Amino acid sequence: MKTTIKLAVASALVAAASSANAGIVIPAGDWTLDIGGVVNAYYTSTRFSGDDSAAGEYGNGDSVANITTGLLPNYLSVSGKTRQNDLDVGFTISINPGASTTQAGKQSAHQENRQAFLTFGDKSWGSIKLGKDLGIYASDAILNDMTLLGVGSAAGSLAGNTTTLGRIGTGFMYADWKSQVAYSSPNWNGFSFTAGVTQAWNAIAADSYDAGNASRGGNSPAFEAKASYEWAGDVSGKVWVSGITQKVKDLVTYFGARKSDRATAYDIGATVNVAGFGLTGYYGKGDGIGQTVQLARGFDWTGKSRDSDQWYVQGTYTIPGVGTKLGASYGKSTLEGNGNNDYFDEQEDSMWTVGAYHPVTKHLNLVAEYSQAKYETNYNFAAPSDEVKAKTISLGAILFF
Repeated sequence: MKTTIKLAVASALVAAASSANAGIVIPAGDWTLDIGGVVNAYYTSTRFSGDDSAAGEYGNGDSVANITTGLLPNYLSVSGKTRQNDLDVGFTISINPGASTTQAGKQSAHQENRQAFLTFGDKSWGSIKLGKDLGIYASDAILNDMTLLGVGSAAGSLAGNTTTLGRIGTGFMYADWKSQVAYSSPNWNGFSFTAGVTQAWNAIAADSYDAGNASRGGNSPAFEAKASYEWAGDVSGKVWVSGITQKVKDLVTYFGARKSDRATAYDIGATVNVAGFGLTGYYGKGDGIGQTVQLARGFDWTGKSRDSDQWYVQGTYTIPGVGTKLGASYGKSTLEGNGNNDYFDEQEDSMWTVGAYHPVTKHLNLVAEYSQAKYETNYNFAAPSDEVKAKTISLGAILFF
């Protein structure tokens, strides 16, 4: 099953009993079809504390319970592959229905279509991908996050949405799902790389104090690349680096003037596994890229870019003979203001999570998580700082097929 979900299943995040499972394979003439996906749902309870002004819809002491999907959406993917004219040709199309709705008589939970791409190539020289798939920059950060099997943050505020946030925005930036033309190299004894041209995006302004409400990103593409080295054995692991750059034109500033700039970011990460123990470390740094989703709040009211960084550490242990994976992680994302010319000095979002992921069968995992996220903004001009905490307990199950 050549999908992002299969990459997630095969990663160190997935409990051993549910990893490396093929989907439903169907021979169809010259083609081999692979139908697979994910179904998951969780009961979540979130309690908020801190400053009411920072808590948004929920104030200090409020609590909210939801039944929703986790960081992974529900997923149905159809892939096909064939060998024609000395080329490996394939495709993947997916649908991602939400499993949460918050209004009586209304069953229009969010629906996404995250993948629609074709590939062609050969193991001797690599492959070309055209279409929509997971972005290249920061993709390994999310694929190695243990909350990929669970909920993480934003369960209290994203009810009715397709997914929660996991550790997005509290340790790494979202790779997102992008239209792209990308080349992936062969695997040379564990080393490989991917480079591509992806659809450029407009900058997003959170309010009138951020530039970018009517910027243009699509007039020039973004460029993304990553390289990794992976090894097996008693001590197995992977190291990776990735980067992105994009020109952003016509940033609308506070006074209506327009300005152009460039958003860039890079990251580095590693994961090592030995005797049931897993350790992952990650760091990313950006300029104009924003903090949580790409190009959101990356520029101040004058059009000047803001610096940002993200990092997380994670440790896991799989109990021998049982298969239960226990994990703990902590991460932080920081967006820096531009001194006295900006309305805030620093925005800092962090989260620590502990979780247990138990394989009931080779396809089904039970999940229990506790996450505590903290969102803090330090303002300039003598304005008080805002801080809010969201403590979330989640219990549920995730099924891969």
